[in-house]
Amino acid sequence: PELRGVLASIGIVKGKPFNPTVEEKQLLEKAVKTAPKMITAQRLLGRKDERNLYYKDRQYERAWAGATSEYMQESYLDIDQRAAFFQYAYSSAPAMVMRTMNAGSKYPFTVRDSKGDILNGSHQYKLHLPANPPAKLFWAVTLYNVVDGTMPETSQLLPSKNGFDNIEKNTDGSIDLYFGPQLPNGAPESNYIKTIPGRDFLTAIRLYGTGIEFFDQTWKPDDVLKIK
Repeated sequence: PELRGVLASIGIVKGKPFNPTVEEKQLLEKAVKTAPKMITAQRLLGRKDERNLYYKDRQYERAWAGATSEYMQESYLDIDQRAAFFQYAYSSAPAMVMRTMNAGSKYPFTVRDSKGDILNGSHQYKLHLPANPPAKLFWAVTLYNVVDGTMPETSQLLPSKNGFDNIEKNTDGSIDLYFGPQLPNGAPESNYIKTIPGRDFLTAIRLYGTGIEFFDQTWKPDDVLKIK
């Protein structure tokens, strides 16, 4: 009903012909091109209330910004956050926002490095994950294109690493993953995700079967560090 109401406001109603004027067609074509840019700009600007941040000292965001899976905040429908989410994702469900120990899933993500700069495929980065990511089922780190949520098309099969991969670990069990257009010097290829030069990307950490250590923040991923 909500979407149909928006469409009705510009004359699109089920069972009725839609015959926009030449001027209206031009406006609609402009809107199709402009709206995604506005949504992206809003996403990158962030929220003044900081409801979208997981941590006070990290760049990681939560896609629902404290709302329900239908984007209801305490007293309003968060249409801006909903628009931002569906620009890079395709579905939302109650289980994604519930605090379900060892059964649910969480997806902290970031579009910024440790200094607050937008992640860009021309640079090289390192992501340090403390030992034992709190994911009873499995964990994964995946890169996505900022503007539409698609995956970077590189020579690698997938722009992702997960707990089932043969990843090199540090002596304390922690993990260092590397992103960039080329493999950074000294980095193991097993821990490397390739990026596209000039293209902005976001880094998502997926925790399936999320453990208490994520919720009480005794386990926190480091910010993505720019190394070159």
